Amino acid sequence: MEIKRKPNWLKTRLPGAGQFSNVKKILRKYKLHTVCEEARCPNIGECWGSGTATFMILGNVCTRHCKFCATLTGNPHGIVDEEEPERVAKAVLELGLNYVVLTSVTRDDLEDQGAHIYSETVKQIKRLNPQIYVEVLTPDFYADPKLIEIVTSSGVDVFAHNVETTKRLTKMVRDRRFSYEQSLQALRIAKKLNPHIITKSGFMVGLGETEDEIIETMQDIKDAGCEIITIGQYLRPTRRHLPVERYVTPEEFNYYKEVGLKMGFRFVASGPLVRSSYRASEAAFLLDKTGK
Repeated sequence: MEIKRKPNWLKTRLPGAGQFSNVKKILRKYKLHTVCEEARCPNIGECWGSGTATFMILGNVCTRHCKFCATLTGNPHGIVDEEEPERVAKAVLELGLNYVVLTSVTRDDLEDQGAHIYSETVKQIKRLNPQIYVEVLTPDFYADPKLIEIVTSSGVDVFAHNVETTKRLTKMVRDRRFSYEQSLQALRIAKKLNPHIITKSGFMVGLGETEDEIIETMQDIKDAGCEIITIGQYLRPTRRHLPVERYVTPEEFNYYKEVGLKMGFRFVASGPLVRSSYRASEAAFLLDKTGK
């Protein structure tokens, strides 16, 4: 049974006016979705208030049904907005960003899983601002090298894909079409195809995993070639989703950060409110384009 009261360390400030309103206005102007809204991210006030956002491309209907995610699920019927990459690029320029995160729903209804839209969006953003850093947080593409290469050859700086949970809990937490090993394989392939690209993954805690399983998952991600890892608290979006088994303390998150650094990760974001793209630019700017 889920704990009713959230601890104080999970409290976040409500979205305010100012830059937050400006970001929302520009996103609406270009008819764009953000994972900040679709996934009910607890950091939306902080991120939008500082003028950053994670763009969600390829629509807002996911073909997979994970038991932790608030994004809409269904059948997008193969619909693709070919003009979306250009609109994202214009919004990025208007927002004055120097770091952009692109993510998407999973599109099993498309032959290329949406890879070419990822590629085209990166290229359009770089065309308007060659100096900008672009991170993609992608689906697993069924670990297909041909599809992953479309993305890794686009000029992207950071390739991220989340394992989301431990190996034991994967079948309970994620859609059956995902697999723990498939996610790790996608990361390995991205690194092999482009050794200079920064690779990144992350997962949630508080779903019933053990400390040993958390550390094992961290090591698996490291062995897949990732330089960056994120670890955050699972928060139940609605009563239809999996309950929270436990609220992990800030002290425990600090412990996992130290463990990750000792493993050799270049950057570890570990905390109750950490999400994959939360303060992403702080991690990427620690590394140059060669990962040195």
